[in-house]
Amino acid sequence: MRIRISHETTFLYAPAARSAILNLRLTPSSFDTQYVLRWRVGVDVDGALRHAEDSLGNVVHAFSYPRPVERMVVSAAGEVETSDAVGVVRGAVEPLQPQMFLRASAAAQANGALREFAQESVGPGADTLTRLHRLMDSLHETLTFDPDAASARAGAGEAFALKKANAEDHAHVFIACARWLEIPARFVTGYVIAEAGEAAAGWHCWVEALSPGLGWIAFDAVHNLCANDRYIRVGVGFDALSARPFRSAHGGYSSETVTTVLQSDPAPGQGQGQRQSQG
Repeated sequence: MRIRISHETTFLYAPAARSAILNLRLTPSSFDTQYVLRWRVGVDVDGALRHAEDSLGNVVHAFSYPRPVERMVVSAAGEVETSDAVGVVRGAVEPLQPQMFLRASAAAQANGALREFAQESVGPGADTLTRLHRLMDSLHETLTFDPDAASARAGAGEAFALKKANAEDHAHVFIACARWLEIPARFVTGYVIAEAGEAAAGWHCWVEALSPGLGWIAFDAVHNLCANDRYIRVGVGFDALSARPFRSAHGGYSSETVTTVLQSDPAPGQGQGQRQSQG
């Protein structure tokens, strides 16, 4: 599937910020089932926009603006060709050994309740792939998806206790359980293009976990499926903190309001979507 994306995020400061710094993880990379035909990231005020790659293999743009600013618009736009590999990720940049994704992270730690849930979900004697699918099925049934829910600040344990979670929390709970089961797992961000009749396309979070013999496989517990050709993979991290699309800082005592508008244009006949959010 060929997908066009237009993603604009507006940062408003009141009163004007004395300066602003942004780290942007908004650029997808090419691998076997995802080919980036064109992509551009820009900011509508003059400043230094530097391109680099972080330790996880993500494309990062660092932007700094040293003068007072009331409004900035960050844009990410391009076209990506995708194919369905039933979630299997091959050919992606892998600067770290898989065992690194067994390490604890603040937002994805398994407490007693999560350990019990993970053990009951996977059952005895199953291979890794089957265990991961069982974990995804159980998580999808147990947590109620609420896209407007604030992310649990205390991490996966709190989200699981509330039984209501957004996509970020679903991913953290999955990762915490998988790592406790000694399965490497990582946080993934990107775009998902809706099926006909569903809500519009949007920014989304899911998980990749390692299955021996197959490699990394993408699991989306919110939709209870492995990622297909409607998913555009952008960033990976140990948890949401290291994969966020935006990390910002500004000088002065200003309040910051962030508004996002995202438009998608899939292949002809697949429809169009637009979503707007404010935070």
